[in-house]
Amino acid sequence: MQEKISVTPPLTFRRLAAFSSLGVPIAATLLPIGVYLPPYYAQTMGLGLGTVGAIFMFSRLWNALCDPIVGILSDRTRTSIGRRKPWIAAGVPLVIASVVAVFWPPDRIGASGLSLYLAAWMFALYLGWSMVATPFYAWSGELSAQYHQRSRIQTFVQVAVASGYVLVLLIPAILDQLGPQFAHQKVAAMGTFALAALVPGLIAVLFRFRESPVQSVSNGGASIGKSLAQVLTSPLVLRVMGSDFFVCFGQGMRTALFVFFVTTYMGLPKWGSLLFLLQFVFGVFAGPIWLRIGYRLGKHRTVIAGEITQILINLSLLLVGPGQFWPLIALTIAQGLAQGSGNLMLRAMVSDIADERRLHTGLEQSGLLFSIFNVTSNAGAAAAVGMAYPALAWFGFQPGHTNSSAALHGLAALFALGPAFGHFFSALLIWRFPLDEKAHALTRRALDARDASLGAVAHASAGLIPMALAPGIGSTAPQPST
Repeated sequence: MQEKISVTPPLTFRRLAAFSSLGVPIAATLLPIGVYLPPYYAQTMGLGLGTVGAIFMFSRLWNALCDPIVGILSDRTRTSIGRRKPWIAAGVPLVIASVVAVFWPPDRIGASGLSLYLAAWMFALYLGWSMVATPFYAWSGELSAQYHQRSRIQTFVQVAVASGYVLVLLIPAILDQLGPQFAHQKVAAMGTFALAALVPGLIAVLFRFRESPVQSVSNGGASIGKSLAQVLTSPLVLRVMGSDFFVCFGQGMRTALFVFFVTTYMGLPKWGSLLFLLQFVFGVFAGPIWLRIGYRLGKHRTVIAGEITQILINLSLLLVGPGQFWPLIALTIAQGLAQGSGNLMLRAMVSDIADERRLHTGLEQSGLLFSIFNVTSNAGAAAAVGMAYPALAWFGFQPGHTNSSAALHGLAALFALGPAFGHFFSALLIWRFPLDEKAHALTRRALDARDASLGAVAHASAGLIPMALAPGIGSTAPQPST
């Protein structure tokens, strides 16, 4: 049966702000999980570093497995309310229950019981967020088929995510001033904010937006493994995945070493958390700036410009010596304003690649592509931590101890050169990317022609128009390439 196509309301500022508001609770939940919950459970709850490290590592691996599966299944879902909405609606109760369980752990449960409790709920939390975040990001890429409009949509999403980071970081920044005895209250307050932010975002996405009808020449019956293999053999997909990996590697290296660099090398122990927050505050303004640049240069050139900017900022840190407060402030603000340029444009490019994939395979694969994008982001951040800390140890650096001049200079060099390395290779992989605005316009033209032909076939087969009068059927409609 042919789906009824309704006129989609224009993507005004208010509508895009409403849709992207779901990015706030996503950020407000995932940042504490990566930064604050591990030390909370290891120290305050007494589980130890080894146990907590294993639980959080395996839960992230579980997340990496869930994302592509949810992406593929949401691509293949067909309901009266769409493909993405049912997954988001089903994932939210699991997210709420898991956030409550993880951010408000029970007392007097014992170390072994608490370990099993944390592991079970972390696995549930990541499954729930895969069900919410992966369809949400895929849907964001489907709100518009226009090249620059997609960059605008991703700007709203990235600003919402950056705002979620800033707002949730304010909580520990304030409570840390009151002393370490407020650890339970700090974690509970972050969980409360994440749940409160979830309500308006969920209402907006589920009740104010309709999904576009699916246009596909295939029912997508391939196995999950075959679907992954099809995507991972695409040169365009591999280049964007690799670029995103190195973007997140550079960002992860900087994040992992930031506090050590500011407090130990720069000799500013009271400024570590505040400068980290300052960077994210200016990161909120980064999206609109890079969107304007993207309008002029196109997406892949804007990625390159952003990555070169990041390289120059990081290399400039080699010129900043201990105690030089104002140069550090200036570079932190510059880093915030350059932050997310690669993430923003690469996400918009994924939507264009989804069009290219649909033209050549006939399959709707936005969910799968965005889920793989999430996996490469996590892998880049994980690789950064996995390389940063062993490298610090190799230089002889010891947190909380008096360090030699060689160890401190090794920290400074790693903090500057590690991110620069990641951003360099990210730019290199996107150099001369073929799917630019002109190529995407040709892709969309071919897709629209084929979709029109498929729609005419459906009407003709339903007896709505004579088959002989259906224009372009069997002749001019573009066919998927082999």
